[in-house]
Amino acid sequence: MKNKKGNGDGKMDQTYMKEKPVVPLLLSMGIVAMISEDAMTAVSLVYPIQNLAHAAGVGFGVGINAMVARRLGEGKTRMANQTASQGVFLSALHGMILTILGMAVIPYFLRMFTSDEVTISYGLTYFCNVFLFSTIDTMGMAYEKVYQSVGKMKISMAAVLIGCGVNIVLDPIFIFGLGPMPELGIRGAAWATGIGQTASLLFYLILNHVKPLNVEISLREMRPTKEICGGMYSVGMALTSLLLTALNAILAPFSQVYILVLGVYYKLQALLYQGASGVVQGMRPLIGYNYGAGEQERVKKIFRAAFMIVGIIMTAGTLLGELVPDFLMGLFTQTPSTVEIGRTALRLISPGFVMSTVSVIASGAFEGLGMGLKSLKISLMRYAVIIIPIAFVLSRIIGPTGVWHAFWLAELITAVYAGASWKRTITVSL
Repeated sequence: MKNKKGNGDGKMDQTYMKEKPVVPLLLSMGIVAMISEDAMTAVSLVYPIQNLAHAAGVGFGVGINAMVARRLGEGKTRMANQTASQGVFLSALHGMILTILGMAVIPYFLRMFTSDEVTISYGLTYFCNVFLFSTIDTMGMAYEKVYQSVGKMKISMAAVLIGCGVNIVLDPIFIFGLGPMPELGIRGAAWATGIGQTASLLFYLILNHVKPLNVEISLREMRPTKEICGGMYSVGMALTSLLLTALNAILAPFSQVYILVLGVYYKLQALLYQGASGVVQGMRPLIGYNYGAGEQERVKKIFRAAFMIVGIIMTAGTLLGELVPDFLMGLFTQTPSTVEIGRTALRLISPGFVMSTVSVIASGAFEGLGMGLKSLKISLMRYAVIIIPIAFVLSRIIGPTGVWHAFWLAELITAVYAGASWKRTITVSL
């Protein structure tokens, strides 16, 4: 039974909650309640490397989205076609490179944080099977961002739902060995997720063949060019993996329970930020198109509307973290000591949600404008420059609780900077 208990969490992480609709996520929670803490800890340790591969797809996809929308707004159809084509090609290349690198480093990476062989075994099994689908995953995200850049949000959502549906159907069959299928355990969870990602990509490929977009993705335009690639890379940076690795290293000397709690927090955070991410994804191409078309006042209106909606979502997240932390932690573990540590963590971190509204919207708006450096500065502050030093210093003064305090402190400081940076930009550029 222990192997079965460890299976569900592997599935939970690889579904990448910020990309998945709420209903499939909540259905998935039923499996999570059966997970052993060994498996939970293993996947929490694996998450930074796994997230790096996902961030390469999402982050670079953001660059594709922003640059395609802007070129369309400027009326430069050929450059939009080149951007989309080169973006898909480079996304596939990223997936292949990250698969090779990930397979090489993961055994050493896990042993940096734990010597428990059961935890390491869970981590290796889950990671190696998940990463077999990295190239498919990054290509799927590239197509998703291209479709979003031309306003086809319903199609991108349909692709996500197809992938989730296939995943949900195959999970119990592969994990527990229903019917003629042998029991695959945590390996089955990874394969179910990978097949779901494959279904999403096939949906895009078939649909684009039957009903082509006004942006053409073609082999003849896939040869990378400096100007186009530079624009996509400048926008599509991501730093979450660095933060997770650093915080795991800070927490590891205290107890693996704190690593588990950190992993649970990021699952809950991803679920919350799913709503905000949807708003930002819709905002980027709108801002990029209108900026390219010279509609400066409309850019400002779009920013204000997105800010209001995300502010409501983040306020709700803060209230949930403050009022029902035990319930939220209980979705992942029933161990009283873990729930107690998680309660403290969520209550200290949650105020940072509402503070992050400014940074999230400002960063997304800069990406839509093609101002990747300004977006990168905000991300650096949130995910490295401020939070990591604060977490390290406070952990040495007041223990692991200092890491939780670092979250809201970093969000507060970054929000002040992001707000000031956006104000200067609209004064000078818009």
